[in-house]
Amino acid sequence: MDASGATVELPGSERGTVAGTRRVAAADPAEPIVVTVLLRRRAAPGVPAIRDYLAPRIRSPGRFVPREEFARAYGSAEEDVESVRSFARAAGLVVAREDPARRTVRLAGSTGAFAAAFGVALDRYEGSTGTFRGRVGPLRVPADLRDRVVAVLGLDGRPQARPHYRICPSNVPGAVAYSPVQVGAAYSFPSGADGSGETIGLIELGGGYRSADLTRFFEGIGVPAPSVTSVEVDGATNAPTGDPSGPDAEVALDIEVAGALAPGAAVVVYFAPNTDQGFLDALSTAVHDATHRPSVVSVSWGSAEGSWTAQARNGFETVFEDAAALGVTVLASSGDSGADDAGATAGPTVDFPASSPEVVGCGGTRLLLAGGAIAQEVVWNDLASGDGATGGGVSGDFARPSYQSDADVPAAPNGFVGRGVPDVAGDADPTTGYRIRVDGTSPVLGGTSAVAPLWAALIARINQILGSPVGFVTPRLYAAAGGGAFRDITSGGNGVYTAGPGWDPCTGLGSPEGTALATVLRGG
Repeated sequence: MDASGATVELPGSERGTVAGTRRVAAADPAEPIVVTVLLRRRAAPGVPAIRDYLAPRIRSPGRFVPREEFARAYGSAEEDVESVRSFARAAGLVVAREDPARRTVRLAGSTGAFAAAFGVALDRYEGSTGTFRGRVGPLRVPADLRDRVVAVLGLDGRPQARPHYRICPSNVPGAVAYSPVQVGAAYSFPSGADGSGETIGLIELGGGYRSADLTRFFEGIGVPAPSVTSVEVDGATNAPTGDPSGPDAEVALDIEVAGALAPGAAVVVYFAPNTDQGFLDALSTAVHDATHRPSVVSVSWGSAEGSWTAQARNGFETVFEDAAALGVTVLASSGDSGADDAGATAGPTVDFPASSPEVVGCGGTRLLLAGGAIAQEVVWNDLASGDGATGGGVSGDFARPSYQSDADVPAAPNGFVGRGVPDVAGDADPTTGYRIRVDGTSPVLGGTSAVAPLWAALIARINQILGSPVGFVTPRLYAAAGGGAFRDITSGGNGVYTAGPGWDPCTGLGSPEGTALATVLRGG
């Protein structure tokens, strides 16, 4: 803040109200909170901008920035960190933690101090999802910080994302249930590899798992149980609710699908609060985890693009750039509400973070097997029965990436030349779903939540085969289209878009032919 005390709006920080909630009171000014400040990248002499670094390398596996060098090349600058320190001292806040590689400074203090520091009213809201601390309008910062800060997250604690799984209703005519192993075999996952030497990171924003459930599940399918480790982020822990229809189902689905198809890989579960701050901190923790070093990260949570602030989306994008530079593949489910991800009244929209150009968006199919082989595979669409459909469409926020230049992506509903979602697909229909084990029960689950860990396991196997991570693999997936690496899904739709030959906004390039894809990626 300058001598006059003048402040400016932080770009992209505008927050609106949450539908279905109401303000009940001002937030307690004495309540202690912790806020994440995400800073811009440093401009190191002789180091190319991160996108310039990535451009010639995205098709060349094995050429990544060593973790030990990342902070120097693409972390935060000391002068930017010092500016935040000075701001905190003047505002009566405390610097709780600094992480130059992740470009984050964690500030601690009272709600009242934060409200004054960022020029915003903080209130308590309540709705169907419970109570939370929230805000409306933009944040304000000293002019000196405006261009240094990418995002300030943690002042608003509204639930940000939802899990993308669906439970198969009971007594559905023709419903079948598979084990992940059956689905992996149908998709020709490469033999002779089980993910050994790799680590799969899973992002979870609620719930937890019970070891007894995992033991029984893996014993039941005859697969060695993988090593599963929990990492706490922002105070969240592995905390099973005991409700098999709640977030525990998401956690179990992710672990059991990924673990069944890559049992040799280590599985690390990053638990975080369901807020934009918690979500970003979990992803950043996973991507920069120098202890467990995941080579692939699976995300089964998300929400419509319009539900995010621009600063949050921009902040996530920088983390996904970090992942690409470090050789970490990030996959995300595309949503379970068809093309109207935010609800029918909002119109067609896509789910974020699946819509990020640096993320592999995962859509869903309905898969029928006969004798272990694929008898039929179409777009997953149970909208008529109210049981969901694969998300997909065109981003209204992210421009069409070069790797989709030949993919025949239509314009977004607002006319924007945007990024098409999803990129790939896999079995997601809950009526052809996966039988899992959660909270002592064995439900059948589907949803695009199942597709992200399925593809994560495939990438882990391929990384093992190649002896190097494929990293930001999306451009190479598009280069492999038409070469036998995908099963093209040409029948069905998701409520707005219709499948057809080649890429489409329902199932992307299609479901995997795993062995063929490994061969293509091995050849570069």
